[in-house]
Amino acid sequence: MPEAQAIALEEHFAHPEFVARYGVAGPVQALTGPLTDRLPEMDAAGIDIQVLSHAPGAAQSLPAAEAISWSERINDHLAAAIDGNRRFAGFASLPMTDPDAAARELARTVGTLGFRGAMLHGLTNGVFPDDESHFPLYAEAERLGVPIYLHPSFPHPDVMRAYYSDWTARFPMFGMAAAGFTAETMVIAIRTMLGRIPELFPNLQFILGHMGEAIPFLLERIDESLARDNGGRRFFRERFLRHFHVTTSGNFSNAALICGLSEMGADRIMFSVDWPYVANRAGRDWIDAAPLTEEQRVSILHANARRLLRLP
Repeated sequence: MPEAQAIALEEHFAHPEFVARYGVAGPVQALTGPLTDRLPEMDAAGIDIQVLSHAPGAAQSLPAAEAISWSERINDHLAAAIDGNRRFAGFASLPMTDPDAAARELARTVGTLGFRGAMLHGLTNGVFPDDESHFPLYAEAERLGVPIYLHPSFPHPDVMRAYYSDWTARFPMFGMAAAGFTAETMVIAIRTMLGRIPELFPNLQFILGHMGEAIPFLLERIDESLARDNGGRRFFRERFLRHFHVTTSGNFSNAALICGLSEMGADRIMFSVDWPYVANRAGRDWIDAAPLTEEQRVSILHANARRLLRLP
């Protein structure tokens, strides 16, 4: 087992009954099987803790009553599966079609189930996460001191048709991990920093996967360009660096890592794999060989996650 143990934050599971009814993308047995089945592979890759979230989209966009019921069932299922095992922690699934219920469910899962935050998957039936309907959730997350992970989901159907559909029959990933997911999530993250969220919730923390969904690479251009519409006063960089952490999930690139270090610093980067969509071993082999100081490597592998998620 590698010497330095890692915490991985974008690792997935799925509720078996939810999968039977709604389906799921990815290997069903890996997502729905007992958590203990994961331990040999985790041990071999030096992953001490997986922070688990339901495979994309969970119950987020279902009609309100169904979303509430399924979110509670999913979260209770995850808590029962963890059952005090220190090798696992949870991010809540939330019923975003009823934002007030989503805030209550976050409070319940953090306070009663010991979860460490929540994950949102893209838009909720066309509603962006920066919509004011989400503000009760953000107020609760700030009060509880837990982050919100903004995970990719499919682009808006109109965007999917206009930008991707003529190529997705040949290259399905073009509308997903190769381009669509990143473009959609990048826009979502930028939007959260344009309005009142940074002012109203100065301590709220978000997480982006995949080395920041291209924002660190574009940070200077975004900041300079938006300043042109703000009397020349820059604001985006400061807001982004105050409110966002990024993870390495599924983007094991030295170039992306160096860019993230340059723009965000090692204290805002956390290791992740994106299991089971990406192999644990691939992520661990890459981070062990990446051009990092040992202090940076420790911060990224586990120290930053322990601090942000208040893990023991």
